Amino acid sequence: MAIKTYKPYTPSRRYITNLDSSDITAKASVRSLLVKLPAHAGRNSNGRITSRHKQAGAKKLYRIIDFKRNKFGIEGTVATVEYDPYRNCRICLVSYVDGDKRYILQPKGLSVGDKVMSAEADLDIKTGNAMKLKNIPVGVLVHNVELNPGQGGKFARSAGGYAQIMGRDGKYVSLRMPSGEMRYILGECMATIGTVGNEDFANIVIGKAGRARHMGIRPQTRGAAMNPVDHPHGGGEGKTGSSGHPVSPWGTPAKGFKTRKKKASDKLIITKRKK
Repeated sequence: MAIKTYKPYTPSRRYITNLDSSDITAKASVRSLLVKLPAHAGRNSNGRITSRHKQAGAKKLYRIIDFKRNKFGIEGTVATVEYDPYRNCRICLVSYVDGDKRYILQPKGLSVGDKVMSAEADLDIKTGNAMKLKNIPVGVLVHNVELNPGQGGKFARSAGGYAQIMGRDGKYVSLRMPSGEMRYILGECMATIGTVGNEDFANIVIGKAGRARHMGIRPQTRGAAMNPVDHPHGGGEGKTGSSGHPVSPWGTPAKGFKTRKKKASDKLIITKRKK
């Protein structure tokens, strides 16, 4: 997928880049798969801001994605490739022979007219097909990987993302995750073969603040520009460097400090993403 540049008729336009949309074949047309989500703008159920620098952004409808891929044994045909405002990859509308229609994440190389299918086993190792991990050969790249059987895909869902099957150990399959982490996943979990498309998304330059506002990102003020009452970096006559390590407004170290909470699934990690 090509990256578009623009004629610099304004200073910010000189650096703005965007993705070529020639791969998109249709607009969203299945009304039952579109939902209006409330805009929380970083606020919790009490109305307090818990995630700063968020706003509603441009109006958009959420596309219901089939992350479970549990329509076993029924062949589907890719009808359209569409834009999804809620994610950085494209999505495909799959029409099944029984009349059902579902959205899936578009794997790299999947286009209109291609056939896809889900099954527990005995499927061709073909991009877009979904199977249980225990039945996929070692070395194959997969995406939309479940953490628990029947839960729906949780890993490797963003543009260009994939995990690689590295081996088997009893009822577990070892995967190399997109972060480089090695972990065990139950072989009963579903995964889709191939890598997520639209990998050039990482190379886009937003270019100006207005475009970020459309995406729901509000401005952020540097701590060094604040007063001491507002931030640990604040205060001082003129520009001053922070004394000590850089921290958040609440004193949490901003570089290298581990903030990941312990989870029950941590015992399945073989090698952490950071040495």
